[in-house]
Amino acid sequence: MHFEIPVRVYIEDTDAGGIVFYGNYLKFFERARTDFLRSIGIEQSQTIQDNLIFVVRHVSVGYQEPARLDDNLGISCAVKSLRRTRVIFEQEARRQSDGALLVHAEVEVVAVTMDTLKPRAMPEPLMNTLTMTIEKTDV
Repeated sequence: MHFEIPVRVYIEDTDAGGIVFYGNYLKFFERARTDFLRSIGIEQSQTIQDNLIFVVRHVSVGYQEPARLDDNLGISCAVKSLRRTRVIFEQEARRQSDGALLVHAEVEVVAVTMDTLKPRAMPEPLMNTLTMTIEKTDV
């Protein structure tokens, strides 16, 4: 499943040279993951009520080209793999004007209980919903 949100680069996103500060891509990716989950019916406000939150365990980021002030970006999010207690998301930032890949990331999140912050299995309906988004390809 392809999911993407638009992000415009504002002055607050850039450094003194007018390029996006590298850490801000993580904010863009967080927004895309949240909106992706919402688009498939998973509201984080509800998971919180169910004593389940997702915490980032690991991030691997590759920076290819910089985004600059006033660029319009497409920030994508897809489920790469899924286990009972964790999800690995594949995410990209592309410049919309030419489709250039700027940043690629894999973000591993773990499902934990809010009260103990210990890993916990995701409920079956949540697992099923996430599983349905994984793209199937013939190899």
